[in-house]
Amino acid sequence: MRIGFIGCGNMAKAIISGILGKGEIKNTDIIASDVSADALKAVEKSMGIAVCSDNKKIVEQSDYIIMAIKPVYMEEVIKEISSSVSKDKVIITLAPGKTLAWLGETFGKDVKIIRTMPNTPAMVGEGITALCRNGFVSDGELETAKHIIESFGKAEVVPESLMDAVCGVSGSSPAFVFMFIEAMADAAVAEGMPRPQAYKFAAQSVLGSAKLVLETGKHPGELKDMVCSPAGTTIEGVGVLENMGFRSAVIEAVRAAAEKSKGV
Repeated sequence: MRIGFIGCGNMAKAIISGILGKGEIKNTDIIASDVSADALKAVEKSMGIAVCSDNKKIVEQSDYIIMAIKPVYMEEVIKEISSSVSKDKVIITLAPGKTLAWLGETFGKDVKIIRTMPNTPAMVGEGITALCRNGFVSDGELETAKHIIESFGKAEVVPESLMDAVCGVSGSSPAFVFMFIEAMADAAVAEGMPRPQAYKFAAQSVLGSAKLVLETGKHPGELKDMVCSPAGTTIEGVGVLENMGFRSAVIEAVRAAAEKSKGV
């Protein structure tokens, strides 16, 4: 199996790194293109993959083509490569807001398309990615694509109707979490803690808390209650967050990202 990448930004590099880290696909079976010659030189040197500036060549030489480009460029690139996409090729897109119907119409012919929504923790092998497919993709091809995606984190097949929700709850939410970590660290600095140490304490607390949710299977509310001793420090802080509308702000932020995804 040969995998081609159109676009070689941070997300593409995270995926390539994950694939090579699994050791199941050799670097000689990966080829990438990008508008930036510097980006191609960097990935060729660091990962040893083949590179070129011709998107059509990527399609022609690959079985699975990952379109790691921003939504604004999607139509232009699809029209460029459409004539080179044969019925045996599988297209995987990463762009939010571009539906399977839109993608199919833009290609202008029957094409196997898998739409995905990854997130930036893929850069450290801890991504979570949603996948959905059109009617031309077989079960085996979907499973292969899922296996590729799982090289840099976890993957879930979802109905396309949930892809905008995925954009809000996982695609955009790392930015919200980073803001939370930064705010907690700022408060610790205000209490006298050195900033590098404050970031470490805040980030590790978020990491450990997330791991508790995933590994214990307990409801987040139950885990929260376990920390809140009667008349203690934690419930005092929880009260402040509730009074300041913390929960509502998070809900509205995720929903705003999801709504924006619908109109991208």
